[in-house]
Amino acid sequence: MEDRRPSPDDADAEAVREDHESPPAGWTLWNDEPRGRRILVFRPDVFNEQNDLPAECLPTILVSNRSRARRPGAAQIRTDTWHVVLTLEPEVEVVTESYDSREAALAGANDLAARFAVGGVDYRAAYQIPREAYFERLDEVVGDGA
Repeated sequence: MEDRRPSPDDADAEAVREDHESPPAGWTLWNDEPRGRRILVFRPDVFNEQNDLPAECLPTILVSNRSRARRPGAAQIRTDTWHVVLTLEPEVEVVTESYDSREAALAGANDLAARFAVGGVDYRAAYQIPREAYFERLDEVVGDGA
């Protein structure tokens, strides 16, 4: 029986997998399908009516290789491109990035999550009609980071 030891490449691949297992501070892994989509949410503990942050405004990052076409059934079609999408509301996409592999998309999602948590993402630009009271409250939570 052969004793196989991990090569440096195997160790690097495992480190990358482990690195993507845990989301950055302030983010919660909401859903993770093996070899499929992943959903991260930011501070679900504070997005409720008592905190003046509606639950439907929960910042969410979706990692998926499903079609982004806006027609019935399109979201069921898998593509070769992986997308990372940060939304603040169901119809408000703040950042959309594309990657060639799931691993790269997971790394991109964690990077985006970390940037968002420290205030490195301009979410105001995604809104056609500014919601100043909401932005002020969100600034407090994002600045808090965790």
